[in-house]
Amino acid sequence: MGLLDRFRSRRSSGQAKAPSAESYLREWTNARIGVEAFVEPRTTVTETTVVFVAHDGEWTRRRVGNPNRAKKLARSMQIPIYDVQLVGYPKRMRDHDARERALRKKAKQEEMLRQLREKDRDR
Repeated sequence: MGLLDRFRSRRSSGQAKAPSAESYLREWTNARIGVEAFVEPRTTVTETTVVFVAHDGEWTRRRVGNPNRAKKLARSMQIPIYDVQLVGYPKRMRDHDARERALRKKAKQEEMLRQLREKDRDR
């Protein structure tokens, strides 16, 4: 046993998480309409990932191991697949994120206002 062997994963990269990620993506896609896949390249931090985007901009991201696995998954689900480096992310995804951010900000402001009102009542 080498010095660093105990820190290395015993599983090969992408192999262990693929089935659970794949089943999650299948369930996620079945619960939504108009889903498209966008393959993201491998980076120094993460392996290849795929982003699934629904018609309303809701999205999810999972590791897939390599671009061929992502293509195979998308083909088996009969959904379009794109290379994010070539086409970019869809506008509806950015719009969805902006809406969600605005809703979180509004909820936070309402909660702060509710707390202030309660504090004033207690005085």
